[in-house]
Amino acid sequence: MTVIAHLSDTHFDGGPRAAGRVRRVMDYLDGLPGRLDAVLVTGDIADHGLTSEYEAAREHLTSKFPVLLLPGNHDDRGNFRRVLLGGSAGPEPVNQVEKVGDVVFALCDSSIPGRDDGLLDDDTLTWLDGVLGEGAPTFVCFHHPPVTLHQSMIDGIRQFGEDRLAEVLLRHDNVVGVLCGHAHTGAASTFAGIPLRVAPGVASTLLLPWESDRVIDLDLPPAVAFHVLSDDRRLTTHYRVVA
Repeated sequence: MTVIAHLSDTHFDGGPRAAGRVRRVMDYLDGLPGRLDAVLVTGDIADHGLTSEYEAAREHLTSKFPVLLLPGNHDDRGNFRRVLLGGSAGPEPVNQVEKVGDVVFALCDSSIPGRDDGLLDDDTLTWLDGVLGEGAPTFVCFHHPPVTLHQSMIDGIRQFGEDRLAEVLLRHDNVVGVLCGHAHTGAASTFAGIPLRVAPGVASTLLLPWESDRVIDLDLPPAVAFHVLSDDRRLTTHYRVVA
């Protein structure tokens, strides 16, 4: 059994609010009596892509468990790579492979520099096809959901070109889940017949059309998803508010 904590959209902006909310979540996770196999953070680590914001993220997004990070539309690829991954500040997509036990995490960069919507470019899809071809049970992870979530604002800036992604996933039978963020709301759906899970936002919460005329609530507490992958590759998800 593999247990993953999944959070997203920390939006470090140099102020105490974002850092404090992240610290609440990370302290909660580190205080759990049981073990997590990894903590996954699916993008929008920084709010403006500044070096100082990533330095704050490097300080606060720490845990006694392995922490996996990928970029979102608010992130700057070069600064993300240089500060958080210790790499060179190049403009190419930040695609990474991480292995936790027997499970692989394909961390894909769905960001489009200068835009809020998302796309997996051809090179990323080719790379992902190769990762999945290794045959290990794999979570495919990125920032932008490739499905509608029935809130017009977020649906207008979701991941597009999703048919190309579906073609890649359908060639492989070892994808155990698709994990993403961006929406600032915990959600569960399917994509290409595979479980799709959206992490709640740490910085704020998206309000749904039948809840309010407002779009974002800054006062609701942050939340986290726990994904449990059983030995028979069945994915179960629990959502928890961090009060």
